[in-house]
Amino acid sequence: MQAFRELSAGNVAVSASAPEYAHLDDGLAACITRASEALRAEQHPEGYWSYEFEADCTIPAEYILMMHFMDEVDAALEGKIAVYIRAKQGNDGGWALYPGGEMDLSCTVKAYYALKLAGDAPDAPHMAHARAAILARGGAVNVNVFTKIALALFAQIPWRGVPFIPVEIMLLPRWFPFHISKVSYWSRTVMVPLFVLCTLKPRAANPRGVGVRELFSVPPEKERNWFPVRSTLNRIFLALDRMGRVLHRMVPRFIRARALRNAENWIIDRLNGRDGLGAIFPAMVNAHEALGILGYSADHPYRIMTREALRGLIIEKADYAYCQPCVSPVWDTGLACLALQEADDHRADPSVLRALDWLRPRQLLDEKGDWTDRRPGVRGGGWPFQFGNDHYPDIDDTPVVAWSMLETCDDRYRESIERAAEWIHGMQSRNGGYASFDADNTYYYLNEIPFADHGALLDPPTSDVTARCVTFLCKLDRRRFNATIERALRFLYQEQEANGSWFGRWGTNYIYGTWSVLIALEAAGVSVRETPIRRAVGWLESIQRPDGGWGEDNHSYFDASEAGLGRESTSYQTAWALLGLMAAGEVRSAAVGRGIAYLEQTQGEDGSWRDETFTCPGFPRVFYLKYHGYTRYFPLWALARYRRLLKQT
Repeated sequence: MQAFRELSAGNVAVSASAPEYAHLDDGLAACITRASEALRAEQHPEGYWSYEFEADCTIPAEYILMMHFMDEVDAALEGKIAVYIRAKQGNDGGWALYPGGEMDLSCTVKAYYALKLAGDAPDAPHMAHARAAILARGGAVNVNVFTKIALALFAQIPWRGVPFIPVEIMLLPRWFPFHISKVSYWSRTVMVPLFVLCTLKPRAANPRGVGVRELFSVPPEKERNWFPVRSTLNRIFLALDRMGRVLHRMVPRFIRARALRNAENWIIDRLNGRDGLGAIFPAMVNAHEALGILGYSADHPYRIMTREALRGLIIEKADYAYCQPCVSPVWDTGLACLALQEADDHRADPSVLRALDWLRPRQLLDEKGDWTDRRPGVRGGGWPFQFGNDHYPDIDDTPVVAWSMLETCDDRYRESIERAAEWIHGMQSRNGGYASFDADNTYYYLNEIPFADHGALLDPPTSDVTARCVTFLCKLDRRRFNATIERALRFLYQEQEANGSWFGRWGTNYIYGTWSVLIALEAAGVSVRETPIRRAVGWLESIQRPDGGWGEDNHSYFDASEAGLGRESTSYQTAWALLGLMAAGEVRSAAVGRGIAYLEQTQGEDGSWRDETFTCPGFPRVFYLKYHGYTRYFPLWALARYRRLLKQT
């Protein structure tokens, strides 16, 4: 650890000719104090931090659809969710995946249907506007697979408009081209309950008998073009889809019954208590509905469990409510700890120790999660993203938590740190990179099956997760994990973009990826004069905005030429850029000085920052998120690191 700090101190001297920003004035100290106090004030009495976690209107709309599917309508909650959905409608009549984004057809269809289920009249101005926007884009026939399944469950489209995903998939051998172990954790937890629903083809209770046939240009029963061809391979899979529907009629009932039992047992084994299947809303809602269709009564413990897990995702305010896609306490807590440790010069902060003591027993040491399919000989050692998710520890969270534990130099965390390192070491993919939950989840041809029109079926290695693992392993013991680290570094060098940046899988976008990698290269002891680092610095400096901050829109996931560009600066993207530049030895540069000034000037009186943007993808181009905690800990981390590095020079 000391060697790393000495390296960091030595790196800051590269830009000796830059303007002097070494004055540690009262303003900077006051900013750090206010931000630290605000962060500590939001710590839960049990020791963790957990901030709101917001997605687009797809999730709250699906919550309303679920209530009507199951005939479990909470009228008061439905009304509050409807208020939230109405408020998010865009000027074009539709709903976007993130503020400032273009209308998304699938999200708009679900939002419209949810509002109509909640009692909004179809001739109300906002509903008429939405309907016109949907029809102008070809109608609801063009929605994504998940929306088509929802429409089929409500008998709004025929089942031939849904990809063929029979429950017999549960009986396929592992060597078969498609097997649930070959897709990502989020895909398999969503898909297995869908196998049940799409095989049994239930009809939603729909107690008010609400439909949305007005959203189709051609009556759904007459529609023939449900699946546009995306590629040659996709065309082949579509042909297999048609063939499978014919052959499926010949499957003996006992085989189907066995497959249904397998799916049922798979779901029950992973129900995950009141944290829910996979601890993510889409899987949880599908499990809730599948258990109902499989005959579990409303008062059965499993149904109570799934219902309460879903209700636990609701954020309810005085006059509106929305449903979170999941919760993020481990991620929030790990990052909050790192920010406070930086702010306190790595002293034994009682808030941090209380948080790490809360985290320590949540490490998954003996649980046999799905990740063991690929790494059966590796011992567990990861943490989940949520309060509980025993089958699916998170490879990104784990190095963050272990890094913070390592910073304490406290022996009570030694075993946790070592088990985390052992697990991370064992989860490296063959190409040297790290994915989020699995190793070698790279069966890219599966993204061409009809079900995968979202293109997010897999969990391949990414630069940001790999960088986090490299950072922790280097800080722990560069020599012991040298072979693992070198493979990961080769992966990172290969992933660098032509402009000098790195792609960000779990944060928007190239700013996030570049920050992550520069921190890792610093930890690895790579000279700041090396070409990859200089190119990254040049890119970050080139995209700094006139106000001194940084901000990148989600549109860069659609158009890479807009990497690093956005409509406005945000506090946490500015913090990412600053942390990256400082890791590259640029603490005294003009760019860093302007960025620090931006954070000082935009801090609120309560010590936090206010950003309304959604700049973190759940799935690039498909699903975006807003971590409400990012405005709390990332700017603090950047300001505190700036102060510490200046003191060292």
